[in-house]
Amino acid sequence: MKNSTTLTSLSRRDLLKRGSAVALGAAVGSQAITGFPTIWAQNIKNVTLRQFGTGVSNINEIAKKAKEDLGITLEMTALNTDATAQRVVTQPKSFDIADIEYFTLKKVWPSGNMQPMDISKLKYFDKIVGIFKDGRLTPSSKIAQGTAPHTVSFTDGPNSKSFSKSMTNWYTMVPTIYNADTLGIRPDLIGRPINSWTELLNPEFKGKASILNIASIGIMDAAMVCEAMGEVQYGDKGNMTKEEIDKTMAIFTEAKKAGQFRAFWQTFDESVNLMASGEVVIQSMWSPAITKVRSMGLPCIYQPLKEGYRSWGGGLGLSRNLSGLELDAAYEYINWYLSGWVGGLLMRQGYYSAAPETSKLHMSADEWGFWFEGKAAQNDIMDPFGNKLEPKGAKRDGGSFEERMGRVECWNSVMDENRHMVRKWNEFIAA
Repeated sequence: MKNSTTLTSLSRRDLLKRGSAVALGAAVGSQAITGFPTIWAQNIKNVTLRQFGTGVSNINEIAKKAKEDLGITLEMTALNTDATAQRVVTQPKSFDIADIEYFTLKKVWPSGNMQPMDISKLKYFDKIVGIFKDGRLTPSSKIAQGTAPHTVSFTDGPNSKSFSKSMTNWYTMVPTIYNADTLGIRPDLIGRPINSWTELLNPEFKGKASILNIASIGIMDAAMVCEAMGEVQYGDKGNMTKEEIDKTMAIFTEAKKAGQFRAFWQTFDESVNLMASGEVVIQSMWSPAITKVRSMGLPCIYQPLKEGYRSWGGGLGLSRNLSGLELDAAYEYINWYLSGWVGGLLMRQGYYSAAPETSKLHMSADEWGFWFEGKAAQNDIMDPFGNKLEPKGAKRDGGSFEERMGRVECWNSVMDENRHMVRKWNEFIAA
């Protein structure tokens, strides 16, 4: 009776952290623990999960912390956005966890190479924000255009290759990270207020503008510009007709031939270098790249614009090949991922956590106030690696979570006319 009490008082996390074959063996041998999942009867320390994704969230610190907390070994591989889709479709046995964007799901889910998650096994599903469930930040929020995450988040069963139009018990992947993107500017080199996407093609910035050269994302920024100019009215910027694509690319091609763009970028470092050097003063940009430029002592603003933001989101999905102990370990890893430590790490870089409520527990009140509530920093704001990002008194560009994510106009997308769009985009880049 004494032994039974001692063993059953161990939490699941305690057992995982210890990874103790001795404890488990004693428990099973004494029959004090019965009815536990298979994972408890084996040594999880021997489990290695192979994860790939973009450099945004494939961070070594996450692998180290997962090893410390769970005993699981994570082998992370960083790829670019297009390569993540190719990996799922063409090399399905090369990964266990796919860290991909929601619009990528439209490309890869029909392959059947990923398996949906049983929501009843997700501990923190109720903490996930509404945009990854019914598409609404609040009950009264509008649903943005494009591949809104909720439209590809659910499927009808464990073997379904299509998306459900409503919530089910099967999640295509668990959301982890997202943000609201806009234009980055160098206010010291522009010298006047900027408040519209139209400024990207303003001849005033001839030879000093840039746009990211990832077709499925760049086209969305281009659409924000053309709609703001009043040149194109879209039915859905995330699913343009051929005519809308042609009009958009014609406008940008004309601007390119006139010398509007200094360069095009595909990587984080390229965008930072263009802005830090002053060769570019206005461009598509990602939040951490802005803070990187600021950390160099240069003024750089993630400019809120009157037409709203373009948004993106990513999450973790399971390989169809996962089963048994490895599948149990993957669920444990994903539950750990949403429990707060990783969310705090990501939010201190300027992203948002899919479960902000748990992330708050791993941030100081000052960090939470700055990153999530849009309040003035009470102390210097540091990144997770000890680098100063913002001085005391600074406020986040665009304000609070609700102010930024509540003004999302469209999500990164895969269009029905995707092949035509990519061809026209490549023609624009080559023009």
